[in-house]
Amino acid sequence: MQQRRVSFHTLGCKLNFSESSTLAREFEQGGFVRVAPEAEADICVVNTCSVTEHADKKCRNLIRKLHRRNPGAIIAVTGCYAQLKPEDIAAIDGVDIVLGNNDKGDLYKRVLELTGKGRARVYSCDTDSLTRFFAAFSSGDRTRAFLKVQDGCDYCCAYCTIHYARGASRNLPVADAVAEARQIAAAGQKEIVITGVNTGDFGRTTGEKFIDLLRALDAVEGIERYRISSIEPNLLTDDIVEFCAASPKFQHHFHIPLQSGSDRILGLMRRRYTTARFAGRIEAVRRLMPDAFIGIDVIVGFPGETEADFGETYAFLERTAPAFLHIFPFSERPGTPAVALPGKVQPAVAARRGAELEALCERLHGTFCAKAVGTEDRVLFESTRRGGMMFGFTGNYRRVKAPYDRARVNTVCRVRLGAMDESHDLAGEILD
Repeated sequence: MQQRRVSFHTLGCKLNFSESSTLAREFEQGGFVRVAPEAEADICVVNTCSVTEHADKKCRNLIRKLHRRNPGAIIAVTGCYAQLKPEDIAAIDGVDIVLGNNDKGDLYKRVLELTGKGRARVYSCDTDSLTRFFAAFSSGDRTRAFLKVQDGCDYCCAYCTIHYARGASRNLPVADAVAEARQIAAAGQKEIVITGVNTGDFGRTTGEKFIDLLRALDAVEGIERYRISSIEPNLLTDDIVEFCAASPKFQHHFHIPLQSGSDRILGLMRRRYTTARFAGRIEAVRRLMPDAFIGIDVIVGFPGETEADFGETYAFLERTAPAFLHIFPFSERPGTPAVALPGKVQPAVAARRGAELEALCERLHGTFCAKAVGTEDRVLFESTRRGGMMFGFTGNYRRVKAPYDRARVNTVCRVRLGAMDESHDLAGEILD
């Protein structure tokens, strides 16, 4: 009897990636064969994102494409878009089952219950009922795993639907997170990215603190590196900074959302800090870790953002000089307070502002990477092989290339960093 084939299609964040990977393991343990996303499949699982209108559209287009390519396949849709608009998704031709985020962990069981294609079944609930925690970690990458430790958000920023889609902040107990980290180590992965919706808010449901989690994970044998995927500036406390600076496992790499360099716009966004406080957090990191990679999220075109406001943002970012910028045009999301704000910014204006920040990012990232030329560092090489080269990252997330050597894959090597190419990759000479 031929084994049934299942494909996974994941859109959006690292959290979705970790959840899809966990669902895939459940299917594989049940006797299914996981196939590539483009392959013919009997079951197609779509884990959706809804952070922008573009993300919603991408989800709809993907579902239709899968149905055209696999007209007889069961299509199961879950994730944030499925939570926010379950009936809209159920109405798309080919969809058989829709599960909101509370029911995501039941996906395998619900798929087995289906006897064939037909009218879509919907499993969903309102935001207040989003209380379950679906524990997850990724396992497809030989080198790096994403470990989900927190879900949901209590912040309710003016532009965001994530608190509607994911519910209130909740978390895995420290002991359970440590147990999952040990599973990851046993599988041979060397690096863990600690992830969540509002990762630094860890502890809401267990009374623990994020720093407690970091200390416990630091003691897990077999894991050589940790990264914190993203942390709000008001939650990046001195004890976290000091711990990361002292630990040989926690990398000097911070992803810190800013969203605007204008205090007026930050107020309209309902963010929980000012530019002065944000700058203070960056200074605290650099005081102890002057080599730290700092990535910053920025939204352009938020309602009411004037040229003067954007000018403040540009100047603040140029002055702060992060290693990288993640730039997003504002996307109006139904049901959020930002919808009612005056001063809509024309898409062409937002696009021009985004392009200016992209150029700034290119310059800042190049400067950051060039500083390492001629130095020595430690690089964790990955299995990707392109043009006879392998690639890896330093602790502070500079990408390094070296001639492919199978024996070096998934190992941390001492490397001398040489010339930087047009992609800001550094040539690496392995020293040990």
